[in-house]
Parts: sequence; C-alpha cells; structure tokens
Amino acid sequence: MFRHLRPLRRFCLAQTHPHWFHYSRALSGAEAVHALRPFYFAVHPDFFGQHPREREVNENSLKRLSVYLENLQKPGFKSLKPTQLTFYVRETDQTSSEGQEPFSSSGFRAVRFTLHTRDLLSTVLYILNSCSLSVEHIQSLNTNVHSQPLREATRIPNRPIKWDKSYYSFTGFKDPDQDLEQVSRKEVTLTSWLDNNGKTAVKKLKNSLPLRKELHRLKDELSSLLQLSDIRWQRSWGIAHRCSQLHSLGRLAQQNLETLQKAKGCTLIFTDRSGMSAVGHVMLGTMDVHHHWIKLFERLPSYFDLRRKLMLLEDRISGLLGGIQVVYMEELQPALTLEEYYSLLDVFCNRLLKSRAPFHPQSLRGLQMILNSDQYAPSLHELGHFNIPTLCDPADLQWFLLSRAQQARENVTRRERLKVIEDKLIQASTHKFSLEKLYKEPSVSSRQMAACLERLVARSLPALSGMRLCVSHFYSVLQDGDLCIPWNWKDGEAVK
Repeated sequence: MFRHLRPLRRFCLAQTHPHWFHYSRALSGAEAVHALRPFYFAVHPDFFGQHPREREVNENSLKRLSVYLENLQKPGFKSLKPTQLTFYVRETDQTSSEGQEPFSSSGFRAVRFTLHTRDLLSTVLYILNSCSLSVEHIQSLNTNVHSQPLREATRIPNRPIKWDKSYYSFTGFKDPDQDLEQVSRKEVTLTSWLDNNGKTAVKKLKNSLPLRKELHRLKDELSSLLQLSDIRWQRSWGIAHRCSQLHSLGRLAQQNLETLQKAKGCTLIFTDRSGMSAVGHVMLGTMDVHHHWIKLFERLPSYFDLRRKLMLLEDRISGLLGGIQVVYMEELQPALTLEEYYSLLDVFCNRLLKSRAPFHPQSLRGLQMILNSDQYAPSLHELGHFNIPTLCDPADLQWFLLSRAQQARENVTRRERLKVIEDKLIQASTHKFSLEKLYKEPSVSSRQMAACLERLVARSLPALSGMRLCVSHFYSVLQDGDLCIPWNWKDGEAVK
C-alpha cells in the first residue's frame, strides 16, 4: 500500500546529506573522529580560556557526545534517546554564520541541536551541518562512494515531507519525530532524571571503586617519593586515564629519581602541554614522551629563577598602582605558561613606568587585579577583582581604579559572605545525603552554588545517598559514576 512512498523518502533524506551518502559504507570509530576534526577544532575547550562558562559548556557537551558515539558503535544497540547538545563554536576558516546565530564580538556563537541518528556517518554529517562546517572531506574517507551523483538528486523537491501518523501505525515503523516532540514538550526535572539515571550512576561508581583506591595509592606514593605538594589534572579525565598517567610517571621516577626530585615542593599538573604554569605548577603534557618530561625536570632550576623574577615584577606593579595585588586566577584566565605570563607583566610594567601615573601609596591595598591581553577596557568583576587590559592607557586606568575602589571593596565583602554561606551549605548537604563528595564546576559561582544547595538540602532525595555529586550547568552521568546536575535544576511535574 505504501510501497510508492519509499522513493520520496529517499528524496527527503538527500536534502540534508550529500549525493554520495546513500552509496557510502559505514564509518569506523577512527574515521568518525578524523571526520569530526574541523568540529573539534572549532569547539575545543582550550580555545575558550578567557570564557570559563563557554569552556565548561563545551567540555560537558563533548563528554555527552563521546558517550553517544560510543553507544552507536556497540553491537546490537537499540534506538538511542534524543540527545540535546549545546556548543559554542569559534569563528574559523571553515565556519559560516549564514542561517545561524551570528558570531559574537568574542568570535563565537552558540549552536544547539538534538542528535537522534542511527549510525556514525549520519551523526557526523548532522553535527558538521549543524555547525555550518564543510562535509566535503568525508567523501575521501569512503572508498565505496559512487563516482557519479544520483540522477534523481537533480529532481529532489525543495520542500520537507512529513508523513501522516497513520503511516507509522500501519507499517509499525517508529516515528522519528515522536521522541523529538516529547523532548521539546517535556522539561527534565531533578527527581525524574535521578529516577532514570540513578541506577546507571550507582553501577558506574561501584565499578570505579577499585580504580579509585589504586589512584589514591599511586598519588600518595608518588607525592611522597618526589616530595610534591600535590598532583592534579587540568582536564576531567577518567580514573583509568589518570592511573595510567601516574603509572607512566612512576616508571620514569624509577629510572630518573634524582632528576624528578628537582620538583620538590611543587604541584604537578597533568595537562595538554609541558612547562611551568603562570602560578609555578609543573605541567606534564600527556601527549609528550618521557624524553620531553625529563628535559622539563632538568630545566626546573631556571624556571624557579624566572618565577622569582616574576614575583618581583608583580610587587613592582603593585607599588606603582597604590598597593593593589596582582594575581593570576586559573579558573578565570587562559592557561598561560610562566614565560607567557612574565612577558605580559613586563609589557604592562613598562607602560606604567613610562607614564608614572600618581597613586597614593597603599590607597588600593586589599584589592586585586588580573591582567588580560584580549581586552580593551578595564572592568570590575562581580567577585571584586579588576580586569585590566595589558595595553590599557595608564591615565584612564588611574581614574577607573580610584573611582571603582569602594565598589570593589563591597564586592569583596559580598563574595566573602557568600563563600561562608556556600561552605555551610556544602557541609549540610554532604551530611544530609551522605554524599561521598560534593563539588562544583569552576564556571559555577558561589552565588549559584548556594542557590542550588539551599533548595537541595530542603528536599528528600534518597537516590543521592553515597554518591559523588557535581553541581554544573547540565545533567550528566560521568564515566566513573559522578552525578552532574545543573545549579538551577527544576523539580515537580514535567511541563507538557
């Protein structure tokens, strides 16, 4: 009865996919990653150092996308639930804002889409198209792509085709729009999300416990052996990944113990590149080989010398600006190396020395400022510190700092008061729900955290007992069982 509808369905699909799509073989996982390289380049969190909220959004969405792609590759998987994702896409040579939200003054725009695909190839194409990225490079990955376009492609009607509900009732096929409509009508609530995902989180957390014990053991042993202040990770890598990195460092320590002990008293961070951070932490690039790590540890004495010069430079700037403290805030500033940050301070200090703008000694004592290289006007942050452009005019800076000093002190007082409230609520929530750990993403402010926990502690939520809870901007179950909930979570009956 509906046999004549199948050619039309093919025409409809061709509107969103290239003409070679229907003659393509399935992509492998490695090919899918390669095909998505332009997308990863446009949304990678490392390019959003000056925008912590957007960086956190992209990190969370990439985690959820990774889970979606992994499930697609599992043998015998059933139809996946629609997955809504939000990315902030940078303006690159391949991106276009045509038909999309325009790029902001910061050079990125928000892209929101819902994945409800059944294979890797269509998923990759949908993601690239949603972000206005080219898909031409994908054809080269497919050796079975037909060399000639479909003749019918020239006759594709330029209109969407929507089947009547009776078609799906009669054939038994699943309506692809049904789940999408339900997603748009239904608002996720905290209790419903915990009901649907609590068991999965418990299972993942239970499976991760042996590795967590191994991680703590390795971290304690290496910290003691190398006399480190701490060992941290810049990215939200899984427990297995972290253990592997510590094992690698442990093997290196066995072979070159004396060299690695040059880091005595330092904090060691596994990150994307090797060097020393702006605050003096030793950074080990996870993609570097042991040879590069050894070279880094051998150069630590020269890094320590540069760190001392940097601190003197900060003190000199402070003296020129009425005693204001120059600080580097890791959670609010881009990840800079020690050399990069020293260069930034040096340029700023030289501009101040040339102008000699008069400040009353200690007039700004107790206040803080951070330097930014991509801003053009000074600003006062809600947390009470000043954001100062490196190339700011010293005369304008003097007027701005002095005119906003009182407001900055009020912001600092408010921040300290909020921090006390936040700490008390964290303690109360951890105790009430018997949480193993309660923490927040760096992009969640104390005000948002306090508002979240104030509502949370008033609820009865047995599903949280014994869990690791992270307050973020999205719902998510991390690979090792941590529960992520948005700080502005909603509860009650779902909105329909």
